[in-house]
Amino acid sequence: MRQEQHHKGWNEIKTNDSWAIFKIMGEFVNGFEKMSKIGPCVSIFGSARTKTDNKYYQLAVDVAAEIVNHGYGVITGGGPGIMEAGNKGAHLAGGTSVGLNIDLPFEQHDNPYIDSDKSLDFDYFFVRKVMFVKYSQGFVVMPGGFGTLDELFEAITLIQTKKIAKFPIILVSTEFWGGLIDWVKETLLSKFENISAGDLDLIHVVDTPKEVLQILDKFYAQYNLSPNF
Repeated sequence: MRQEQHHKGWNEIKTNDSWAIFKIMGEFVNGFEKMSKIGPCVSIFGSARTKTDNKYYQLAVDVAAEIVNHGYGVITGGGPGIMEAGNKGAHLAGGTSVGLNIDLPFEQHDNPYIDSDKSLDFDYFFVRKVMFVKYSQGFVVMPGGFGTLDELFEAITLIQTKKIAKFPIILVSTEFWGGLIDWVKETLLSKFENISAGDLDLIHVVDTPKEVLQILDKFYAQYNLSPNF
């Protein structure tokens, strides 16, 4: 009896897994349809826990405004903290403000600065990640936690393995990112030789909005590239 119940439960799990494919497909289709219309954008990542009185919140607002003033839109994860700051900067500067929201049990809620027709909701992190990578002209990475590091290293990995085209990855704040970059260079590169020197070519550490735009402009001029759209 117990074995029969076990088999029945396992079969139900497998059936649910199969039906989940259609939900995943639906998220991809909806995402592709909406994101294909947004025009060239830059993604801004950072902690959901950053308060509005934190210096990095205001810096993210300023970075987003600078990005918009140079003709790009802004994509964020749609939540509070640095994500809200990115959307706020884009919104106040009159530019495209996109939010890729994820359903989480804590931290995440939509911020009020996302364009009403450019707010997307996702249940799956991996679908959401595809949207960030496919529709971004660059990543601007503010101070954050595990989620921010996850987005950063996945982008680096995809570029390193040539699964996606090159785009600039800009880390904002020497104070925050300097130690990590030192470790990558000294430990991963020099001591253990687990990466190549060229893998770091597209990673830049800056401290000001102007530097962010200088890197974006230089990258697209250097590679003679234009935005994806």
